[in-house]
Amino acid sequence: MQAEVDGANVRARDAQSALDEIKARDAENTKRVQELMRDTTVLGGSLRQMTTQYDKINNLNNELLDKYNKLLAGDRSENRKLLTDLEALRLDLMNKEDSVNALAKRIDEKQATLAEREAKLAELQNELAAKDAAMRSLKDRLSSALIGFEGKGLTVEQRNGRIYVSMDNKLLFPSGSYAVDAKGKELIGKLAKAIENEKDLNVLVEGHTDTDKVQGGGALKDNWDLSVMRATSVVRLIQETSRMDPLRITAAGRGEYVPVDPNDKAKNRRIEIILAPDLKELYNLVKE
Repeated sequence: MQAEVDGANVRARDAQSALDEIKARDAENTKRVQELMRDTTVLGGSLRQMTTQYDKINNLNNELLDKYNKLLAGDRSENRKLLTDLEALRLDLMNKEDSVNALAKRIDEKQATLAEREAKLAELQNELAAKDAAMRSLKDRLSSALIGFEGKGLTVEQRNGRIYVSMDNKLLFPSGSYAVDAKGKELIGKLAKAIENEKDLNVLVEGHTDTDKVQGGGALKDNWDLSVMRATSVVRLIQETSRMDPLRITAAGRGEYVPVDPNDKAKNRRIEIILAPDLKELYNLVKE
């Protein structure tokens, strides 16, 4: 019987060990079940949340799809309008390009005209410079030819591209006369010889008087007559003593109305010979 009791105790201990092991596994399984339940709860919440979000996204997608279909239907008319506007812009651009090309052509033409005018201007300036140099040279030759008379009532000046030879009447005429005396003939002869070979020179001879009235009842009525007759006498003498072309010589009387010094009558009684270059070629350059 003791042996049976001992066997029973051994079996009881084995059974208790097995029971403890089963309880431990049951506790672990219970824990796992609880964890699974928690996970299921969390996953369920997430799933519901995702389901809600999916529904929202699906509704939004449907809404967007509907709007897209509406826009697509409307875009056809918008596209036609855009194409029409684009074609109008293209035509407008072509017109503007034509205008720009026409403007560029006009600019090129203006630039060509400007270049041509600048070339003519340079040519004109060169001609003027040559004329001015020629007049300076002529002035020097005149001063040399008339050196014995300068400072004695004769001056030679260059102004405004012209040469002014001014001679007091006492160098040329007796008082109240328009006949050139011997000393005057020598003076005019030297001047005429100095300029006779100048082919491009115009000569203006001006007679000037003072304000005194002409005395006597002869052919001279007044200072106009006296100034003209004195200028004419000088012109005739130039023709007689040189080969100067008469077409280039002009006689003019200025009377008493262009005085050089209102307070000095002697200075106002004078002959002025104005030598001017022929500018016809320059005028032709300007007109071209």
